[in-house]
Amino acid sequence: MQAKSSIAARLVSAAAVLLVCAAAPACAGEPVRIGIGFGLAFLPAYICEDQKLVEKYAKALHADVKASYTRFVGAGPMQEALLGRSVDMAPFGIAPLLAAWQSGKGTSHQVFAVSGMTTLPLELLGNRPQLRTLADLRAADRIAVPTLTSPQMYLLEMQSEKTFGAHDRLRADVVALTPGDAAAALIAGTEDIAAYFASAPFTEITLKDPKIHRMLSSQDIIGGKASFLLMGATKGYIESHATIIEAIGKAMDEAARLIHDDPNRAARIYLAHEPSRALDAPTIAAVLKDNKDEFGSAVHGIEAFAAFMARHDELKAPPKSWQDVVAPALLHSPGS
Repeated sequence: MQAKSSIAARLVSAAAVLLVCAAAPACAGEPVRIGIGFGLAFLPAYICEDQKLVEKYAKALHADVKASYTRFVGAGPMQEALLGRSVDMAPFGIAPLLAAWQSGKGTSHQVFAVSGMTTLPLELLGNRPQLRTLADLRAADRIAVPTLTSPQMYLLEMQSEKTFGAHDRLRADVVALTPGDAAAALIAGTEDIAAYFASAPFTEITLKDPKIHRMLSSQDIIGGKASFLLMGATKGYIESHATIIEAIGKAMDEAARLIHDDPNRAARIYLAHEPSRALDAPTIAAVLKDNKDEFGSAVHGIEAFAAFMARHDELKAPPKSWQDVVAPALLHSPGS
């Protein structure tokens, strides 16, 4: 009798644990840890978090997951966290993704794109009427970019190669400034800043000044769209979590539809995550309306970046196609 009583007690205890786990969020769902940063490019991730879109699409694929979003200051720490396995996926620009894809080749740490996030165009702005091409820059003119390893820097070098036959011709003329400082310097005409390679919403803010004009865009340089930000994960994670990877792309596409169809709501979500004294909801909504087709899971510009990096020995064995650097879930999506 004592044995039967002991078995019954254990069954009751196990049932109680199951009931507690069913009721408690901490027990439910496999964790999916997603790194994020700051800026309008992260809006799709904010929407995924608010609307629990990763959970929604994972459930549709018969998986129970719970996504968490960890914010980092700077791309480097996010990518280190990915390789250190403290996050499961992290955002990359195209060039850093290709570098991580190359450096990890042949190991479970090789990084692949699992989803695009945005192809927001990057635009080179000038503050003098006669400044229309890179060839119009004077010796004292300086060009502002966010960092010396940013997508803007790569695009500037690509255009320098086309204009001067030398990709590093303007390297000594580049100054790294935060977007706010760069916009202010360009408008004021101080510190010899004659051009600024901007991203939204700072492009639109800066262009409100009548003396500022567009010189060229990332689309001009690439000959089409280029991913400003995409989500990457390691080969090991992709192979062991195929369902989650598929859910990520579907979630990003629903977030893109919300931005396209309801930019006012999307603007409110953005400001809830990044409160701002300088930007209000109507301003952000206007930017999103102008860029309503620049979000989603598709990746673009990989082949153009890879070809440039290979020409300058940053890639020893470049991918033959953009499909070589994406997860299986993206193979049949649009791409370039």
